[in-house]
Formats: sequence, structure tokens, C-alpha cells
Amino acid sequence: MRLPVPFLSLLLALMPAPAAQAVPPPERALVFTRTAEYRHDSIPAAVAMLQRIAATEGMQVDHSENAADFTPANLARYRVVVFASTTGDVLDDPQQAALEGFIRAGNGFVGLHAAADTEYDWPWYGHLVGAYFHSHPPGLQTSRVQPERDGRARGAAWTVHDELYNYRDTPRGRVQVVATVDERLYDGGRMGNDHPITWCHAFDGGRSWYTGLGHDAAVYRLPAFEAQVRQGLRYAAGRSGQCRARRLRLPPGARGVLPVLPVETVDLQRRQIHAVYAA
Repeated sequence: MRLPVPFLSLLLALMPAPAAQAVPPPERALVFTRTAEYRHDSIPAAVAMLQRIAATEGMQVDHSENAADFTPANLARYRVVVFASTTGDVLDDPQQAALEGFIRAGNGFVGLHAAADTEYDWPWYGHLVGAYFHSHPPGLQTSRVQPERDGRARGAAWTVHDELYNYRDTPRGRVQVVATVDERLYDGGRMGNDHPITWCHAFDGGRSWYTGLGHDAAVYRLPAFEAQVRQGLRYAAGRSGQCRARRLRLPPGARGVLPVLPVETVDLQRRQIHAVYAA
């Protein structure tokens, strides 16, 4: 039977509209910067870079220095917790238990620089980060950051001028090393010819990514460093199984970018590196 057009229009108008699909809220990262000992002047630059990265990744960043935020109920709102140059004993026992539960629930951790100079009396945390800080040469040093994958150098090296941590022991063998620094190019390194500076690993049901770089605020403006941290955040959030930046493309003439040179030209490279930062 053919229905009259006005009746058909009325019938369609009375039909319930299809339910709109709910848009899931953006994933959130908690950036924690509480310090119980030395406080880095670069913390605001670290927070700003993380906010910048998160905005382009469709994530939301909450910045806190309040250890009371570490409860199971509150951490359930987040996908990633970032310790950005925290120092000393920053969480009490119940707060530590909340972070352990957060990781065991399949979530992620990102540690920047002095995150390795934090919670020395909490062995679980030391395993989460991958290695504890031991020492650093005085002042800022200039070296070459060599990305690697599967234990081999992979991709263009880039230059960094920063405080370069030595660790109590090498994390290699416990973690996947993402990048090393070249101790031949500065004085005061104590890790030898294999000095990991950035790494990641699956840990206790979740994921952890750490870099020892980030003492100096200028580091947070380096495109290579930002790309590295971006991939670390993606890894910690479970968005990527790769924890190193792939096919990093830097702008032509980007500050501090040098080609990989053979061992016999290290002295020449040292002069080139210092010329870059003297300019």
C-alpha cells in the first residue's frame, strides 16, 4: 500500500533519532614534578614540552606536585604517569602502592632526567626506571646522542649540551636501550664505551620509558629530543610497540645536528661540536 506523502513525512518525524555515538574522553597523563631534594630550573620547560606533545597526540596533561594525587581512584583517570625531574623521597607507602597498582593494571610510566635520582629506598621503583643515578661531571657537557635499535646504532646521531648522568650500573640487559651518549667527547663519563642514556622496557604488567637528558631547559627545544620523548609517551600509553623515534627528520640546518663520524675522527668531531655551541 502506498502511503500519502504527508502521512509518510509525519511518520518519519515521529520516529526516534538514532542515538549519537559517545565520543570517548581523551587519554590523560599525570605529570608529577615534586622535589624533595635538588630542584631543576628546567621543570617548567619540561611541563610545557609535554603539554605541547600531548596536545598534538590528542591527550590531556594534568600537572601536579601533590603526592596526595597518588591514590588508586585518582590514578584510574590516567593512562600515563610522568616523573619529570623529581628528586628524593616524594611518595609515602600508600602512594607508592597506588603507583605499583597503576602499572600492574597495564598503564605506563615516563621518567625524565632526575626521575632516576628519586626514591632510592623503594626497590620496585628502581626496577621501574631501570637504573639509579650515580653521579655526573660538573656543569654541562657536549656529546653525541646515538639512537639504536636491537643493540645496534640506527639513525642519525644528534648533538646535545646537557648534564650527562652516570648510573649505578648499566641497564643494558634489563631494558631496551633507545640511545647512548659518546663519552669520548666529554670528560667525566664513568659508564665506558657503552653509555645508555635513554631506554624502555615492559615492567610488572605495564610499560616504562626513561631518558637521562633534560637538565638544561634548552634541551626541551631540541627537535630530536622532542621526537624522542613523543615516542616515549606513545610507548608508555600503549599506542606504539616501538619506544624509539623512527625516521626522525630534522629541519635543514637544525642546531646541533652532526653526521656520524668514524672513531678515528673523534678529535675532529669534538672540535665541530664545540664550534656549533660557540656560534
